[in-house]
Amino acid sequence: MRRSSRFPPRTPPARATPHREVFPGCPLTFRLAELLRPSPLPLETVVLASDAPQRPGIETVERAWRVQFPGTTRWNLHTPLTAAHHFSLLALIRCEIQAIDQHWSLHRLALSLPHGTPDPELATGLALAQIDPAPAREIVWPSAEPGLWASFLEAALAPELAPELAPIHERQQQYLRRELERIDDYFGRYELELTSRASRSSSEASRLKLADRLAATRAEHARRRSDQVARHEIRVVAHVDALLLVAERAWHAELDVGRDHAVQQLGACWVPRTRRWVLG
Repeated sequence: MRRSSRFPPRTPPARATPHREVFPGCPLTFRLAELLRPSPLPLETVVLASDAPQRPGIETVERAWRVQFPGTTRWNLHTPLTAAHHFSLLALIRCEIQAIDQHWSLHRLALSLPHGTPDPELATGLALAQIDPAPAREIVWPSAEPGLWASFLEAALAPELAPELAPIHERQQQYLRRELERIDDYFGRYELELTSRASRSSSEASRLKLADRLAATRAEHARRRSDQVARHEIRVVAHVDALLLVAERAWHAELDVGRDHAVQQLGACWVPRTRRWVLG
């Protein structure tokens, strides 16, 4: 059976109809996103057009290395710079923040591979980037590593959500503090009454009965507090709606690098867009 949906006016009524009206965070919004999301989620690929096809000068890349790794004492090209590709993972993540009030947000994250370093410039500028319709040579794309990439995305998402979670956390704390004060006040009064009655009772049986009631009251007090803490937890549910593997022109070399009186050989890529080295 079909059910029609509607967008409410800019000033909606006090009580919205979540199964028919479309508003931020409503069930229909998430239902639509789930219907549009292919399953299993494909890993798409794209190659960026290069703005700097010429091999960079050795002085330029050495200076960039020493700025990026200031503790370097010795730097030398063990092999010449050769054309290569650097890869980044771009993800579109829809987040549900489940609290007393439900919130939702959409995030685009770009991570430099293989280490998962955030690349906010790529995340914000991808829409303006030029795509290479016919890459010059065959590209060996990295294999998907779902577990590792998930940990990278989780680490990158935390600072993205921090500004949004801060006021929600403060509001939840206020609600929780109010509920705990109410519970403590009620059970505190009741426990005081039971203790007072036990001290006035001359019957041993009555005192034992009151002691059992006091123990049960304290257990219920603790249970109610734990229940309220659980009720006021903030849960973040992340849904990955799109994954894109991005390749861009880079220059690879084996380097002899000296640090802390030791010299080691490292493989690294120079990425012209970011003017940074990527190890590994």
